[in-house]
Amino acid sequence: MKQVLAREADAGRAKSNLFTAAHGRLPGCGPVAHIRARAFEAYERAGLPHRRIEAWKYTDLCALIGEVLPLAPRPDAAALVRAKSSVMQAAADQAVKLVLVDGIFAPELSDVGSLENGVDVRSLREILENPANSAMAGLVLSTTTDAMISLNAAMATDGLVITIAEGRAIKRSIQIVHVATSLSVSDFTRSYLQLGKGAHAAVVETFVAADGASRYQTNDAIIVLVGDEASLSYIRVAADAADAVNLSSGIIVVGTRASLNLFSMTCSGSIGRYQGFVTLAGEGSRLSANGVNLIREKQHADTTIVVDHAVPHCMSRNKFHAVVDDCGRSVFQGQVVVRPASQKTDAALMTRALLLSDQAEADNKPELEILADDVTCGHGSTSGALDTSLIFYLRARGLSEKDAQALLIRAFIGEPIEEIPAGNLREFVTARAEHWLRAR
Repeated sequence: MKQVLAREADAGRAKSNLFTAAHGRLPGCGPVAHIRARAFEAYERAGLPHRRIEAWKYTDLCALIGEVLPLAPRPDAAALVRAKSSVMQAAADQAVKLVLVDGIFAPELSDVGSLENGVDVRSLREILENPANSAMAGLVLSTTTDAMISLNAAMATDGLVITIAEGRAIKRSIQIVHVATSLSVSDFTRSYLQLGKGAHAAVVETFVAADGASRYQTNDAIIVLVGDEASLSYIRVAADAADAVNLSSGIIVVGTRASLNLFSMTCSGSIGRYQGFVTLAGEGSRLSANGVNLIREKQHADTTIVVDHAVPHCMSRNKFHAVVDDCGRSVFQGQVVVRPASQKTDAALMTRALLLSDQAEADNKPELEILADDVTCGHGSTSGALDTSLIFYLRARGLSEKDAQALLIRAFIGEPIEEIPAGNLREFVTARAEHWLRAR
């Protein structure tokens, strides 16, 4: 018992030391510092999520990572040179790049000068360090009880605040590129995206590692407000170092007659979790949420989506596929909540897992919470192996077993990828998937 109490005391001191050591590097003072301290206190009370917390049942961070690593140092000139090469490799065709290196905005690697009229981009650090912006202290306010989002609110060193004016249709995609360059450290970023009424845009968020980066932890959060009658396509691709940890959160509110097309793919990294909280807050809003996890070796990838139908006459379609090889583990948790007043809701939730080895594991938990009576809602889940008869058919026509498997895997993951509206972004995601297939 004494040993257990001693370990808990050591863990408590380690958590406090994390915030104390980073204090001088966190932008903002006055109300910002107060909000950060409250957020960290909330994290300290909860600690790292563990299996006794239902939302984290399958991704026990206490067991998987044990502790949060120290904050990454500010990138120097050498780090920026290494990051530049990774940015070029990760760039999506025709996209305007905005680059964060080790949690710090890098304007010298970004295409700020190529932003279209009606798009305003500022760094979170710039806003928080300006005393005249004290009214914007809420940018670091944690609006959920999730421990990792509270930790992000407390520790965020930088991020992007992107505003798209009313009625603007942005022709070129905006790509936020996160580059890690260090060893055994953590970085925390927090971004905001707001689309005005009737605006249209596509945003890609990509996570990559520079040469030599390993064993790092990334904690990212993005808060998105989609205005009335606006349309957003948001795509997230996690292609971290093979031994990295990526914990990403999206908090998204969709307005009246607005639409959101959401896509998430994890194709690398040791431990990954994307948790998206989408609120359909305006009547007539529409959501298409799709995703693909490509997992091998001992990787662990978790996709958790909560869709809140807060008002009547909204539609959501959720479709997530996972391909799991070797001893990998895929987790999908999807919850659709229909509020009592949300009549005429139309919602569907489907998850499928393709297991390529006897040791592969998929944990799927689709869930409906329906509190209204005039709705159309459904959910489903399937898991299985490749069809051996199809493999035999393709091999009989001259394909090798590996090529036959790859053809069937492409067809399996192609369904959610096809939901991405923009052709150049579909090609970007497909290229990442092809890279994973070639590495099998």
